[in-house]
Amino acid sequence: MRLVGKVALISGGARGMGAAEARMFAREGAQVVIGDVLEAEGRAAEADIKAKGGEAVFVRLDVTSEADWQKAVGLAQSRFGKLNVLVNNAGIGGGSRIEDTTVEDWNRMMDINAKGVFLGTKAVIPAMRRAGGGSIVNISSQLGLVGTDNSSPQYQASKGAVRLLTKATAIQYAREGIRANSVHPGPIVTAMTERRRADPAQRQLMISRIPLGRYGEPDEVAYGVLYLASDEAAFVTGSELVIDGGWTAQ
Repeated sequence: MRLVGKVALISGGARGMGAAEARMFAREGAQVVIGDVLEAEGRAAEADIKAKGGEAVFVRLDVTSEADWQKAVGLAQSRFGKLNVLVNNAGIGGGSRIEDTTVEDWNRMMDINAKGVFLGTKAVIPAMRRAGGGSIVNISSQLGLVGTDNSSPQYQASKGAVRLLTKATAIQYAREGIRANSVHPGPIVTAMTERRRADPAQRQLMISRIPLGRYGEPDEVAYGVLYLASDEAAFVTGSELVIDGGWTAQ
């Protein structure tokens, strides 16, 4: 198993890619803290992991709240004794043109998608320092690398911010053994993409932009996150792992 002895905190871990990461991490031997605002789904994910012999605990985590981050990190340390891995997975999406985007819409998405990653990173660094190092994996997007005509400006800006915050973190904390890398998924089969997948025209448009010709599955992203969280990636920091079916290769 690839994460034996590791304690991991995953934001947005109640469903979608976050839940896939939580289940996979537990199968690979990690003790997992599932953070999310979706309490019922988060507790169900915790119960599922435990039923399969893994170790997990749910904590309510609003990623825009510094106090919630401190509580989540504190729970990881009090329950499992340390914290080695953070996956900043929580995020929201949307579609609008620049001139149709309200300030409120911009601020909400930047708060969750960008400020949430900053607050999570800030909260875990002291714990990782005490643990002798750690791995921070930030979930960005292929749209944090390239533009597109059918996504909101705040989504693309927030995911671009995640990419460069990751690099700043990697440079600032490399000497302390704290690594930071970003993952850039393309369209994945999750609740976030459900509306577009349900619209035949939108679904076909998205698939037409993916050379592999399909949406990705949550586990296909989780395997990449697992690698970056593990000691197999001990010499990897400040990097971008693109898992997009070829979208950005065009």
